[in-house]
Amino acid sequence: MNGRQMATRLAAMLLALATSACATLAPAQADRAAAIAEAARPVAVECSEPDACARPSPLHRLAGDAFVRSTPERPVHHALILDEGTGAMLARINLIRSATTAIDVQTYIYDEDDAGRLVLDELIDAARRGVRVRLLMDQLSAMRSVETLAALSGVHANFELRLYNPTLGRARITYPQYVLAAACCWRRLNQRMHNKLLLVDGAVGITGGRNYQDDYYDWDDEYNFRDRDLLVAGPVVRDMAADFGRFWNNPLSVPPARLVDVGTMLLRDGVPALQPHPFERPERARRMREDADDPALAARLAAQAMEVSEVYYVSDLPGKHTGEDPSSHAAMSRSLRRMIESAQEEVLLQTPYLVLSDAAQQTFRDLHDRPDPPRVIVSTNSLAATDAFIAYALSYKYKRRFLREFGFNIYEYKPFPEDSPVDLAATGAFVPEYIPQDPPRRERGADRTSALNGLRHRQGQAEYGAMRYVGRRANEPVPLRRAGVRIGLHAKSMVVDERIGVVGTHNFDPRGDTWNTEGSVVVVDETFARALADSIRRDISPGNSWVIAPRDKAPVLWGLEYSLAKASEYLPLFDLWPVRYATSYEYVPGEHCPAPLPPDDPGFRDCYRPVGDFPEVNPALKGLPTRLFTAFGAGLAPIL
Repeated sequence: MNGRQMATRLAAMLLALATSACATLAPAQADRAAAIAEAARPVAVECSEPDACARPSPLHRLAGDAFVRSTPERPVHHALILDEGTGAMLARINLIRSATTAIDVQTYIYDEDDAGRLVLDELIDAARRGVRVRLLMDQLSAMRSVETLAALSGVHANFELRLYNPTLGRARITYPQYVLAAACCWRRLNQRMHNKLLLVDGAVGITGGRNYQDDYYDWDDEYNFRDRDLLVAGPVVRDMAADFGRFWNNPLSVPPARLVDVGTMLLRDGVPALQPHPFERPERARRMREDADDPALAARLAAQAMEVSEVYYVSDLPGKHTGEDPSSHAAMSRSLRRMIESAQEEVLLQTPYLVLSDAAQQTFRDLHDRPDPPRVIVSTNSLAATDAFIAYALSYKYKRRFLREFGFNIYEYKPFPEDSPVDLAATGAFVPEYIPQDPPRRERGADRTSALNGLRHRQGQAEYGAMRYVGRRANEPVPLRRAGVRIGLHAKSMVVDERIGVVGTHNFDPRGDTWNTEGSVVVVDETFARALADSIRRDISPGNSWVIAPRDKAPVLWGLEYSLAKASEYLPLFDLWPVRYATSYEYVPGEHCPAPLPPDDPGFRDCYRPVGDFPEVNPALKGLPTRLFTAFGAGLAPIL
């Protein structure tokens, strides 16, 4: 085959791909597919009781108490921080079973693994007993198979499913289709719904960082997220429900039956049966179902709730994805910046990805330029803990700016923290004994085939919208020196002056400012703010995080080296200066160092030892790859 024939064949393949990817259902076909799904939905319910056979729930009763005691002048709310993944799952199932009229779920990722399917089965059971269930998922990370989405289109009359902002008019896209969408429709492809809500009876709701996937609930045997949700009960849930309604009723939210791949399947084969899920660990799922019915366990959670009064829900709207300037609709980002600007004593910020937008950088620069600036403490991921290699490389690039120009105290989460709320027993993993030197290539039992060489690729693992297809080094944790169940930070929270607490979905990043829609609960209450601050301070304790601080100054020409590094940092490309301003430090307790110190304390260097730029990371990954992304990746910041 000569070059011209090869070029002709390649052009024909690309044309065929473009033609198939851009195919749409005619309006009449979409109507017929939707009608097939509608006709297949059973209407019979399994319960004739007025409350749809709802089960009693101490968590649901928090809402009843809040509404009974609330007045327009003084609303009453109950707020419960859900730090533990297993507790967050138990709360969800317990609340779903307590629903009497309505359940609304909004999420970015919904996987077909054990955690996702367990919750899905509970939602379907609720629909069958008479509860209206609406499930809204961002299309880019919605389920794994067209068959599942087609089955859910006709599963029950009380169960409705919609996908937000479908790419190429499809429910699922292949990698080549993704490349095509990136080429033709980059702006729309990046406009994702990152909001996360579970609302029950319009009275109690959960929001925060967790999606529906094993690694958000301590159920993955290799990598789990240290995440945080907030359960809130009371009048503010009405605002959350109204916000969900705006997304649900927006033209960007489309029933799968009206999309090309699902609609074509329905027209050809009708509605398939929803196949039983082969649980990877069925005994674990069975125990969770039983625990969710245990009144004592739910009561234990409910007892931890705090009574608060001033609570707000702030959210971007689907309108953020219209117009020439999406950032002008970024209500969530503006609200966060106003709260930061109000700080007098301290801003405690937790984000998995320390990549700041220009507006956020200016906010922190202005804060630091005050005559008596507040302390800014940042909890974020280390390279060893993160699931987003490129994002970390860019945060590494700007460490000098963060420390000197913004005055940040930065703490980077360890991949194997000593005191994490992640339930390692729930993962079901084999945890090898730590040997403090380079381990052999294989170090696991039957459930783990390559602990050292990285993790299997899982759909939607990184919350990076358009970046999730780029490849392993973009959205999977890097190989480490040793094996074990790794933990990465995923919580998105903020405390201002220990009087305002924020828990939500915003990563304080450019994507959240410009591309994603985001939502958060804001609680103005000192008791709540202190509890949230304590949770974050646990994450930055010496056993759980390394401290980022300036390196020791070079004995000669330090000023010249600093100036050259600073100049290189400001280059959008070719930032090749080999030495960075800061590195990681480990606390060394002793007689003269009885307690941890902040990095700006005069005695810091007497109590901390440097452990290098990328502690715990496999030596092969320590140098060139991270520095290459540091040098050439600055242009990616707006979509990270």
